[in-house]
Amino acid sequence: MFNNRTIRFLKELDRNNTKDWFHANKERYEDDIRTPALNYIENMANPLARISPHFIASAKKNGGSLMRVYRDVRFSADKTPYKTNIGIHFRHSAGRDVHAPGFYLHIEPGDCFLAAGMYKPDNATLGKVRQLIDEYPKEWISIRDRLTGADSAKKFEFFGDSLKRPPRGFKENHPLLHDLKRKHFIVTKKLPQKTILSPTLIEETSSLFDDGSALVAFVCDACDLPF
Repeated sequence: MFNNRTIRFLKELDRNNTKDWFHANKERYEDDIRTPALNYIENMANPLARISPHFIASAKKNGGSLMRVYRDVRFSADKTPYKTNIGIHFRHSAGRDVHAPGFYLHIEPGDCFLAAGMYKPDNATLGKVRQLIDEYPKEWISIRDRLTGADSAKKFEFFGDSLKRPPRGFKENHPLLHDLKRKHFIVTKKLPQKTILSPTLIEETSSLFDDGSALVAFVCDACDLPF
């Protein structure tokens, strides 16, 4: 699956992020990046289905679980044309993009991690998640602390920034205000590079996705999506 050539290609792309270099090394990209990524996705289909039947492991070259290598530079000061990481998103079948509930694997030299939950949802969706937290505080606290609490064996961390003020409809003294102010409801877990290169990658990542599935189930419930 992934190997040292995968990491080497990403490092070289970071140093040579031009269309000419990429085109000259397109065969390496296919052999060392896209092919192992699609193999990983294909092999994750059954483990993912055991967690939930509603998340897609699509090993298509385009439009599937593997995110595009091409960067969207329209609104970015960084005009380099290619992403220097591998992004794999197993999104909910009802979702259309990276903002849907899902599971994610990120491979980048020096920064490998996986994630579970919902990345940067729109305001209406944020409102639904906040409302469910307010209505079921004990259930929320149990999920949160099991994944990220000081005594948690899971060692996940919440990702993303938060509002400076309480969200509309919630008071400053709400006991769960810190959570209600979140703009993302997603947890991440750092992975050593040796895990990415390990023959047990499928088993290790599927186990960690299973750990994070309680949060994914919670945000699905808030959005009236099956889990």
